[in-house]
Amino acid sequence: MSVQLIDNQEDTWHLSKALSEQDRFAIDLEAAGFHRYSDQVCLLQITSGDKTFLVDTLLVDPTDTLRPLFQSPNILLVLHGGAFDLRLLHRDLQIFPVNLFDTQIAASLVGEPSLGLAALLNKYLGIELSKKYQKADWASRPLSDEMLEYATADTQNLCLLSDLLIEKLRDLDRLSWATEESRALADLRWNPEPNLDPVLRIKGSKHLLDREIERLRTACNWRDTIARKTDRAHFRVAGDPVLLEIAKLGSYGLSSISKVKGMSSKVLKKFGKNLLNDLERIDSLPANQLTGYPIRTSPRRPRLSLKEEKTLDELKLIRNQMANQFKIARGSIMSNALLSHIATSRINGPDDLLRIKGVRKWHIQNFGDDILEVLRNNSSV
Repeated sequence: MSVQLIDNQEDTWHLSKALSEQDRFAIDLEAAGFHRYSDQVCLLQITSGDKTFLVDTLLVDPTDTLRPLFQSPNILLVLHGGAFDLRLLHRDLQIFPVNLFDTQIAASLVGEPSLGLAALLNKYLGIELSKKYQKADWASRPLSDEMLEYATADTQNLCLLSDLLIEKLRDLDRLSWATEESRALADLRWNPEPNLDPVLRIKGSKHLLDREIERLRTACNWRDTIARKTDRAHFRVAGDPVLLEIAKLGSYGLSSISKVKGMSSKVLKKFGKNLLNDLERIDSLPANQLTGYPIRTSPRRPRLSLKEEKTLDELKLIRNQMANQFKIARGSIMSNALLSHIATSRINGPDDLLRIKGVRKWHIQNFGDDILEVLRNNSSV
């Protein structure tokens, strides 16, 4: 199998020509979120037939080349656990694939206990997949030969794996299930995280005093400024437990902060004075100017009534029976959240049931009548 690194715009023409001759190819992405401030796409792997292309998306913009191919209903994209990758394709490249097959979903629907790509390639093809560069810094350049080899392996055998899983799905009469679930991935879009108070993301912050919470908020903003400026992940500047301990310090000074376990001396030496100034400002504020712990603005999900709880328990029983019958994990049949939604919705028939986001045709065909019977019985109670 040939491997080509696409790291200049001219090569995208060759990429387009090679891909346009195929009706199926495997894709994967490498992002930099573990190391960098942003988890931007750094490398896009595409295997088509006996060729693998590694597109350096930091040096090349492949959007115009790939969009017509990825968005063609006549070309099948094979991926593994692709939900996050599809969101990144949307956010960074404005590409919206429509014809998808996810080998992780397929594996879950044949009842595989281990759904990781490495486990599946080992079981079905006897291939050992290295995990050495799982947490590598994919934004660093140049990429080593070993990293490129690692990236190639993620897609090189994905189409062959999909063929074996499709064969097994056909034998179990479940291919339509996997097809329906995979194609539902096409609806995924990148949704920016809400602009939450950073204090809400720190475990243990709820139990702090108001002034300590204000200190913690200040420390979070200090960390974010450094992370953005140096293009580093937050935890590589200072971990959440470090900020929590700083917020609880009784007195400040570089020497006091330096004793906090996990605090980087390099970060403190370079940026510590800014933090000290901010903390001193907070400590000078009168109590009535402290914000304290933020009040969540998102509505809480209402508690289920006793009748709804009973309905949910009966729906879970049906789901669990189906999972046992099909030898599939319960969550691969229906999640508890989806069952709860069904239990609290007004449903009169299969059309109403199918309109609920997450309910599939294969659900209706296999146990839709059982669900509707539970809902009818409990509506009359």
